[in-house]
Amino acid sequence: MNATTATLKARGVRPARRLRHALYAAPALALIALFVYYPIVENIRLSLYKYSAFSPVTRFVGLENYRQAAQDPVFWQALLNNIAYAVVSVVFQVGAALVLAAALEELIGRRLRGVLRTVYFIPAAVSMTVTGLLFQFLYQPDAGMVNGALRAVGLSSLEHDWLGDPGTAIWGVIAMSQWQSFGYTTMLLTVAVQRVPRELYESAHMDGAGRVRTFFTITVPMVREMTGLLVILTVSQAFLVFNEVMVMTGGGPSNSSQVLGTWLYASAFTGDDMGYASAVGTVMFLITFAAGALQLIHSRRKAAQ
Repeated sequence: MNATTATLKARGVRPARRLRHALYAAPALALIALFVYYPIVENIRLSLYKYSAFSPVTRFVGLENYRQAAQDPVFWQALLNNIAYAVVSVVFQVGAALVLAAALEELIGRRLRGVLRTVYFIPAAVSMTVTGLLFQFLYQPDAGMVNGALRAVGLSSLEHDWLGDPGTAIWGVIAMSQWQSFGYTTMLLTVAVQRVPRELYESAHMDGAGRVRTFFTITVPMVREMTGLLVILTVSQAFLVFNEVMVMTGGGPSNSSQVLGTWLYASAFTGDDMGYASAVGTVMFLITFAAGALQLIHSRRKAAQ
């Protein structure tokens, strides 16, 4: 068999192999298109209409639902709450979790390290709904453990109706969420830190670098891919948060703890304004999509450098 014949045969095999691979992937792609992308496109289309869940009649209104959102103070309050949720979550669930993961690997003995990993991870295994109910009891103004602890240490002046005050309700929910998710991200970052070659740390220590310097010059750059992924997931989850707010406050008091997810739910199933709810859902999608795209671009540029 000469080289020309072999080349022609190879060219004939490659399209057949590609077709076979495409057929293998086709069912999964069809399901993703049906259950992920089609609802997104349909939601965007419905956001241009006014309609009720109890009537088949729809009325095209263009961008009216988006104009309504721009003039809705509850929408802006919900968006600000989501942004606060995202900022606090990135600081604690990525920044503080990375510090703790590095400390577990560098400063804690192997046996105690395993115990602490389990302790930190346990909250992540508890249902978010159960956790929300648990913290509702903890935040009770009279019998709750938080105010009880303040009284025990002589700080009675700081006692508060944490979920009943519009100024603290959303922060009480955010604090609960950090407690629940902090251990999970710490475990993921611990795995990333363990994959950093120990020779790098040994060389740095021989050159006189301290633990803080090795953290910023070795650990942080070497786990960049994991931290980038966690930032994307954390920000996305912060804009999709729903269960904990619904269980703990229901968006109150006075809509002060509304987030986009609960406001979408209230608009659709309480106010029966389905078109407006679709517009809120579209805004949530655009925000999470933009945050993910920006983070991916930033990570790839850093990796290329």
